[in-house]
Amino acid sequence: MTQPVIAVRGLRCRHGEFEAVRGIDVEVGAGELFALLGTNGAGKTTTLEVLAGHRAPSDGHVRVFGLRPDADRSRIRPRMGVLLQDSGTGGELTVLETLRLWAALTSRPSDVDGALDRVGLAHRADVRTARLSGGERRRLDLAVATLGDPELLFLDEPTTGLDPESRRQTWELVRGLVARGTTVLLTTHYLEEAEYLAHRLAIMHEGRFAVSGTLVDVLERESSRISFVRPLGLEAADLPPLSGALEPEAFAAGRVELRTRALQDDLHVLLGWAAARDLQLAQLRAHHASLAEVFHGVRDSVVAA
Repeated sequence: MTQPVIAVRGLRCRHGEFEAVRGIDVEVGAGELFALLGTNGAGKTTTLEVLAGHRAPSDGHVRVFGLRPDADRSRIRPRMGVLLQDSGTGGELTVLETLRLWAALTSRPSDVDGALDRVGLAHRADVRTARLSGGERRRLDLAVATLGDPELLFLDEPTTGLDPESRRQTWELVRGLVARGTTVLLTTHYLEEAEYLAHRLAIMHEGRFAVSGTLVDVLERESSRISFVRPLGLEAADLPPLSGALEPEAFAAGRVELRTRALQDDLHVLLGWAAARDLQLAQLRAHHASLAEVFHGVRDSVVAA
């Protein structure tokens, strides 16, 4: 079998008495994008710092390209790009000078002009980095991290501070890198970002993986929904037999909302029932669970426990 690019077993990381990461396992294969989700303090950035070689693990097996990132960083670093939350860009150098400096520090052949064009900063090439907006500086960070198409790319909150159009352009840039074989580990607070980009993902809470798997696997943790405006005079007993559970508060407020694990079957029964009674189900919606619902469900279940 092909060796995974990232292999982690039982990773723990402590800051004094506080244990930020509490025993996680993960493997990421070549050309795969793995997303780490979680609230602030969940352990995402600490995990990324360990994998990038910026922090030694307190315990556990950690390998990147089959090497230890803390001990073998000089062998791993030429093969990877890193975008952390706090960048090292800024100061009196221009955007172009900054990127040329970073290109000179990497052994990978780098197209500086192409990198600026990809992140939409070609027109700002002669501007000093200290005069860039927060979003522009973030795009410059991304240009630095992706110089020379690294084999492995760590992205820690890459689109924070970007406007919606720039965020979408960044997604397409990352997708293009993955399509060319780059392995990406992404942390993000934007759930739609993970839904759009990730092959697999994990939701971290208090240093552990609360749930992990493919997007389909993760979404199946929560029920699907069917909803529509409650027809005048309709009582709960008038509805056909359905496998899902009716939400009484929504029903009392004038809306039928059903949580179901059998979306297609229940929708088929409901539409047949409505057709037989010549009922128009206003504002009818049927959809699988969103990643936001899973995320909040995991958080609520942990808090309740």
